Amino acid sequence: MSNTGSSTGNSTAFDPVKTADVGRQVILQEQKALGELAAMLDGDFSRAVEAVLACRGRVAVTGMGKSGHVARKIAATLASTGTPAYFLHPAEAGHGDLGMVTTRDLILALSNSGETKELLNVLDFANRHNVPVVAVTSRRGSVLGRMASIVLELPKTGEAKPLECAPTTTTTMSLALGDALAMAVLHVRGFTEEQFHEFHPHGALGRRLALAGEIMAPQDKLPLVAEDTPFQNFVYVMSSKGFGCTGVVDAEGRLVGIVTDGDLRRLMDTLNATKDGKDRDLMSLKACEVMTRDPLTALESEPASRIFATMHRKKVTCIFIVRDGKPVGLLHVHDEEKS
Repeated sequence: MSNTGSSTGNSTAFDPVKTADVGRQVILQEQKALGELAAMLDGDFSRAVEAVLACRGRVAVTGMGKSGHVARKIAATLASTGTPAYFLHPAEAGHGDLGMVTTRDLILALSNSGETKELLNVLDFANRHNVPVVAVTSRRGSVLGRMASIVLELPKTGEAKPLECAPTTTTTMSLALGDALAMAVLHVRGFTEEQFHEFHPHGALGRRLALAGEIMAPQDKLPLVAEDTPFQNFVYVMSSKGFGCTGVVDAEGRLVGIVTDGDLRRLMDTLNATKDGKDRDLMSLKACEVMTRDPLTALESEPASRIFATMHRKKVTCIFIVRDGKPVGLLHVHDEEKS
């Protein structure tokens, strides 16, 4: 007896081509539904955006079952883009969690049928306390539709085949509508990347939006030498610090130049190619004779992504971060790959 699954229906022989076709049809059906949803956005959507903007408390996003999972994601998206929001479980709401809702809040309720029983307590509470409700449903005349202040209606497209009953197309549309609402609010507010970074400091996204001062190598790790540092000494500093470069500073500590691995290779090539180069004592060279003057620099307050873009454009591997002309940090091109 097979123990490879829990299905109680009649299984069919696995056919890779037909299986991929089923998946493709689901995606195409959901794509079509999203197109219909986009075409239906009208004044109700604009009023929903205005309601979110006017909210002086938080947006309580609620839904049951699969709609509840979508509601959690919408709440998280709103919160990370500048709109305070939380998920309110409809069943738990009737057991005390309604106490989280204040008269300054806005309720965003999701239910495809609009008849979800667990939502009734939430809707009754909202009506008694004059808490505005924005409904996401495919039935404007449902209980949810009738009790809501604003209705965002989903097109009646049906769920994905072959069952046409598992929440698929409707949850995709609800999720997309939540994203659309959050992004429209973000647009009106003029929410910036810098503000987004405040709520999302970690991970690959956080690093992409980080400021130079947040991810640079600190001052005590910097490869720095004076202008008159002998060749052997500044090469040692360059090698021991591991950045493939060293900064050159004047007597006041201001950055006046940079020496890179590439500079040393070009120097060696030049000496080997010239007749008098063979007689030149390499060890007699000082940092100021080898360095590239007036190197590229950046400020701590600049977005790291912009600095990395400059590195790629200028074909350099490191840039010193300066404050009043003095090096306080360093970004290496490899820092871009870290997350």
